[in-house]
Amino acid sequence: MKRILLKLSGEALAGKNNEIYDINFVDKVAAAIKECVDNGHQLAVVVGAGNIWRGRAGGDMDRIEADRMGMLATVINAICLKDALERAGAPAVVMTSVPMAPFAEPYSSQAARAALDAGKTVVFGAGLGIPFLSTDTTGAVRSAEIGADAILMAKSVDYIYDSDPRKNPDAKPIMEIKASEVLARNLQALDATATAFCLSAGMPVKLFGLKSAEDIVSAVIDGKYGTVISAE
Repeated sequence: MKRILLKLSGEALAGKNNEIYDINFVDKVAAAIKECVDNGHQLAVVVGAGNIWRGRAGGDMDRIEADRMGMLATVINAICLKDALERAGAPAVVMTSVPMAPFAEPYSSQAARAALDAGKTVVFGAGLGIPFLSTDTTGAVRSAEIGADAILMAKSVDYIYDSDPRKNPDAKPIMEIKASEVLARNLQALDATATAFCLSAGMPVKLFGLKSAEDIVSAVIDGKYGTVISAE
């Protein structure tokens, strides 16, 4: 895998004591990304916003406005990650789907590809700029636009299981599965819209658990950790 789209949840950046950020862990994530880049990979990153705000937490709020707040929260996370990357010695740029100068550069697939070819890590913020779609779906669409070889989805679970491991202690991990089967069996490993897009675009996905920053290196370089969701 030369060019990779890495999807990080907002919760992955959060502290364990209700802090918005665990800066020490963010720095470790940045160091892991730099290690992957130093090994010849190009990484683009989509960051969620769960550590700050989720649109569905808006209660009686208008859903569109609540989702817009979530998009803004992803920009805050993107800037945080960019700062950590540059402090680690890894050039990085934030690109957003809506104009946000001077905080970020406007997104275009051509600009993103050029930045990756120049050795920069590209961090995408503000989702796709429209409500109702998850950052999983953002990752799927951006991966196709930048010509990524695969998507790596860092999740709170280490594999897709044949049943809910929280309810069934005998649940078995699935090492490889087709996207069509994920949809047919309603295995909610990632957003169904994202799964369907990856199926139609022929984009392979690897889902892995992010328990430590080194899990990113294992997923990218070693390629042995997590469930592979194939499009065929």
